[in-house]
Amino acid sequence: MTFDQIISDLNKRIYYPVYFLAGEESYFIDFICDKIETTVLNNIEREFNQTILYGRDTDIATIVSQAKRFPMMANYSLVIVKEAQEIRNLFPSSKEDGSGETQDKKEKTKSLLESYVENPLQSSILVFCYKYKKADKRKSLIKLIEKKGVLFDSVKLYDSHIPNWITNYLKERNYSITPEAVRLLAESIGNDLHRIVNELTKLIINLPSGSAITPELIEQNTGISKDFNVLELQKALGQKNIGKANQIINYFGDNSKEHSIFQTIAVLFNFFQKLIIYHQLANKSEKNATAELGVSPFFINDYIAASRNFSHEKIIKIFSLLREYDLKAKGVDNVSLSEGDLLKELIFKILH
Repeated sequence: MTFDQIISDLNKRIYYPVYFLAGEESYFIDFICDKIETTVLNNIEREFNQTILYGRDTDIATIVSQAKRFPMMANYSLVIVKEAQEIRNLFPSSKEDGSGETQDKKEKTKSLLESYVENPLQSSILVFCYKYKKADKRKSLIKLIEKKGVLFDSVKLYDSHIPNWITNYLKERNYSITPEAVRLLAESIGNDLHRIVNELTKLIINLPSGSAITPELIEQNTGISKDFNVLELQKALGQKNIGKANQIINYFGDNSKEHSIFQTIAVLFNFFQKLIIYHQLANKSEKNATAELGVSPFFINDYIAASRNFSHEKIIKIFSLLREYDLKAKGVDNVSLSEGDLLKELIFKILH
């Protein structure tokens, strides 16, 4: 099932006996889990019929035992297993793993959960939050869950999808955002959805419904500078505006906690990667370039201007510089230079 399908069913109070929420993007897993936790039972029902377990502190026998409990003065009993990736022997291997357990015991543990999923209690809702990795669909347990309940693969969004996600998130809450503001958030934060939502919450909490979010509002409410950020650095580099680039880099050096060299390098790599794609386009019309680069039409002129200042050959050299300084920031061939000093060196070499 997709995220939208699951949320739609929950809004209609359509529930399934088993949910296995897995994947690299924890935001969607947490959102679905919170939705289930706050809507299936009311406050009074929750006291007697909701159980929260944590993978590291529980086992299969306890989980199944809790799932087999009938509800008390409610329609459902809810069992949520958080950090399910920490459950020992959730997917037993064919060999002993060094834990001291025999294969016979593992097979018994395996069959216990699978037996429950094959014939789950219809008045129970069992939720597994299995974070930071995909569910292996070759496993018999996962095949059963997909057949009997809900299997959700929480995929991390590509950086290029973040602006649309931000726009849609705000639209659903009756807010809008300018192209400059959405790009500022996306480039400054990256694809960390939890952090993006936290920053958006700060923005809209005191704004009347229907308001438009601007770069000025972002600066006032989140601490992200509209003038000294990686997006403005990218723009200054594209224009070969040495003075502006140096101002931003000095600001980054004084605020290194908020402006990691690794995040800056990642954004610059993405920028120059798009720029080299632009160089290779046979059709360089604004419409085609916008589609091929996957950028907003509002910002395609930044790439057109930068293409005049950075040749294909220079960009290849810049890729080597980005890799070199990424390694230096990790301590390779560098024993004393700070992140700020490394960034100043990197930007100097990009511009000259």
